[in-house]
Amino acid sequence: MSIPPRPHQQPSGSPWPYGPPSQPPAHLRRQSKPPRVLPWFTHGGAALAALVVGIAIGGSGEPRTPTEAVAAAQSPAAPSPAATVTRTAEAAPAPTVTRTVTAKPVPPKKTEEPGPATSFAGDGEYLVGTDIAADTYKTAGADGSFGCYWARLKDASGEFDAIIANNNLEGPGRVTLNKGEYFQTQRCAQWKKTG
Repeated sequence: MSIPPRPHQQPSGSPWPYGPPSQPPAHLRRQSKPPRVLPWFTHGGAALAALVVGIAIGGSGEPRTPTEAVAAAQSPAAPSPAATVTRTAEAAPAPTVTRTVTAKPVPPKKTEEPGPATSFAGDGEYLVGTDIAADTYKTAGADGSFGCYWARLKDASGEFDAIIANNNLEGPGRVTLNKGEYFQTQRCAQWKKTG
């Protein structure tokens, strides 16, 4: 036998003229889901907690349970792990290498040593063998209006008895000079060695 439907009764002051809307059966109703939390946030939090526990266990060098590790980390009397200091030794400076290079000696150029002069001019007194070479010299004569004077001297004292020989030339003349004596000339043209 079927039961006739009951008429809806409208409660007084109800906004629905024909009664509250009917709801679908429970199996057709959508279940409200709790808000979704991003999976990476949940899994990331768990990974971070595991990392902290792993560091606490590995830092002490003793195996611990997670509870012991957390308690040890919070305890003020807990010994802190020993710090490891790594020092890098300074490299020794590279040795200085000094090479000595010996150059082959360059033979000096042959130069004629300045020896006694073989020609000279002007007034002066010359040491034979040092200033002028010992030999026979000639001159053209006077170097001006006055005559040419020459003298061979045994020393440079300037005394009269130091004169070995002397002469006043009006024209050309010659004189032989020996090593060790002095030769004095005044107002004469250039003297040149004849030999």
